[in-house]
Amino acid sequence: MAGMAAAAQLLHGQQSGRRLRYCMVGLGRISMQHFMPACRASQFSRVTALVSGHRDKADRMAAEYGIPAKNIYSYENYNAIADNPEIDAVYIALPNSMHAEYTIRAARAGKHVLCEKPMATKVADAQAMVDACRKAGRKLMVAYRCQLEPATVRAMQLIRQGKLGTIESIESSNGFNIKAGEWRLDGVLGGGGPLMDVGIYSLNACRFLTGEEPAEFKAQSSVIDRDGRFTQVEENLAWTMKFPAGRLAACNTSYGASLPGFFRVHGSKGMLHMDAAFGYQGQHLTGKVQGEPDIDFATGAKDPAHFVDEADHFSQCVFQNKEPVAPGEEGLRDMRHMDAIYKSCGLKGL
Repeated sequence: MAGMAAAAQLLHGQQSGRRLRYCMVGLGRISMQHFMPACRASQFSRVTALVSGHRDKADRMAAEYGIPAKNIYSYENYNAIADNPEIDAVYIALPNSMHAEYTIRAARAGKHVLCEKPMATKVADAQAMVDACRKAGRKLMVAYRCQLEPATVRAMQLIRQGKLGTIESIESSNGFNIKAGEWRLDGVLGGGGPLMDVGIYSLNACRFLTGEEPAEFKAQSSVIDRDGRFTQVEENLAWTMKFPAGRLAACNTSYGASLPGFFRVHGSKGMLHMDAAFGYQGQHLTGKVQGEPDIDFATGAKDPAHFVDEADHFSQCVFQNKEPVAPGEEGLRDMRHMDAIYKSCGLKGL
């Protein structure tokens, strides 16, 4: 009965125009340039607190967003968010290796968690994040914004409806030429190279589109550019996946070249192709299906629209006590699959 009353209260808050109050944990590009502007443009979300190791940066952002000084925290006093009723949830935008610690501490502080991908750098850490949030009765969502992107959802629906017939194969790639000095090139902070950063989009897309989990992996990695960037992480990685029904997926990712972020799905009755599949805007779905008009679907959405959808989806999941589209268990599955991919390359697993 108490749980029903709490759920009703949360729903009333959502219906009455209340916004979920987010604390930004980490003030980097994705939080300052994308997620925070999204909250400002959103219907159900707003930023009310900041956590940063750079007080000058935090002060600037606080002034821009009208955040009081008392709601600015350092990593040392982060646990004090437990005592702040103006914080409902945290958005974790830290280097990958820090996701687990700050998610678990947020759960213990009684806050819901929206965590950037990859969920963690170790499978065991991802499991600990799920366990901590479950124990605390808090929501945990991994920021797979593409699962909310309209063109991607349209592709998934067409596939699940059988419009393409039997799915035979999928192709996908995603990569960029990384600059020297990026924290992502640190094997400890990043946990791995492009697979962990941008290849994960292809992995997750194949799973999301088919609704199936891959059963077998074969992979190869390489370092071509001997310029000092790739002493701790791979530069290139290509892998294939075999799904239980026999369909195959071929994916590749890189930190040494700009690879178009796309996916292409081949079925017995047709084909779908998505350009700009994993970017912040510009998604364009095209396709041909036997006996039907050509598919040509683009939303025209511009950054930070994806982040608005993501923030508000999580906000409404909290208010309505619903499961997010990408709960912690979804991130955990990708962690296990990436572990298998790395091991297939002969690299250290996760």
